[in-house]
Amino acid sequence: MATDTLSPPPTASPAIALVDVVKDFGGAEAGARDAAAVRGVDLSIGEGEFFSLLGPSGCGKTTTLRMIAGFEEPTGGQILLHGRDMVGVPANKRDINMVFQSYALFPHLSVADNVAFGLRRKRVPKEEIRDRVEKILGTVELTDKADRRPRQLSGGQQQRVALARALVNRPRALLLDEPLGALDLKLRQSMQLELKRIQREVGITFVYVTHDQAEALTMSDRIAVMNHGRVEQVAPPQEVYERPATAFVAGFIGTSNLIGGRLTSVEAGTGVLDLGDGQRVTVPLRGSHTAGAVVELTVRPEKITLTSGSADTASRIRGTVREVVYLGTSTSYTVVTGAGAEMTVFQPNDGTASVTPARGDAVWLSWATDHSYLLTTAPAPAATAAGAASPTLR
Repeated sequence: MATDTLSPPPTASPAIALVDVVKDFGGAEAGARDAAAVRGVDLSIGEGEFFSLLGPSGCGKTTTLRMIAGFEEPTGGQILLHGRDMVGVPANKRDINMVFQSYALFPHLSVADNVAFGLRRKRVPKEEIRDRVEKILGTVELTDKADRRPRQLSGGQQQRVALARALVNRPRALLLDEPLGALDLKLRQSMQLELKRIQREVGITFVYVTHDQAEALTMSDRIAVMNHGRVEQVAPPQEVYERPATAFVAGFIGTSNLIGGRLTSVEAGTGVLDLGDGQRVTVPLRGSHTAGAVVELTVRPEKITLTSGSADTASRIRGTVREVVYLGTSTSYTVVTGAGAEMTVFQPNDGTASVTPARGDAVWLSWATDHSYLLTTAPAPAATAAGAASPTLR
């Protein structure tokens, strides 16, 4: 994990803390991190925080969530809920609830009865059940649907019933495992805003698992990006996007251009990067660098401007347009540099573009120097495929 770029954990006592958590499903010596699904995860999640675990399938995010819930036991490490170690404590003894992608509503019960189900099993007094169900249905904006059956509701409404059923028990934390995955795109986008509103209103800790980058960026206070069972970066959404800590984060969150080169000079916090074919750009240096180092530069496609002539900026290179794709609000250009690097540029379709090149046109690509970040090659963890190196932000 790139600990040098992590945002500091919440100053108050965390609601949930994971300390060097490992999960090995077998096939190797117990606790062997090279074979583990989760490898030495450390996290600190604040009270009332909307915290997302983000990563591709198989990265360990759902396993991590299930260990917090108590459905899986860690092979090693600690899981602390409000300071108390929960390892070995059954799921039903933890003051948390979980919402799954499959809502598992009772089809023969009304919305109100679905929500009240857990309270009745706990033998909560009837008057209190009525008051709590009424209040939570108001929070999820389903008061007028209280007497309906699940089959009479839309997918988004069913999702809110499942959320209300979990929240009515007043857990200290709510765990959500890709709860919007079954919804269509438009409804999913609408429910992202609804979930954030509800979380803010009820004020409890949400831990949210998703593989959807836009979903995590939209809703989260902070995001933990996971890969191969490890946490690569923990930071607020803007920091994860604007300052990715590793090449994996840069590539997984949105689209990012990675260009290899060699530092020819280093001076006063900036360096000159030789990209080949006689092209050089000025780059900001964050950390220790020496002349001659081989590094990768990353810059986001929307930060780049296309022009027909050389722009007055220290970060500019020549290229030829290979592909043009209209995306509605923007147009995507694939540009090949003289050194053979392929770069993506997003240009808004708002009439402000200085050029609208076609395939085969020669162009200049320019961007502000502070929009560049360098990724240097660090030793790979044992889990990386084929011994590939793991670049780390500097």
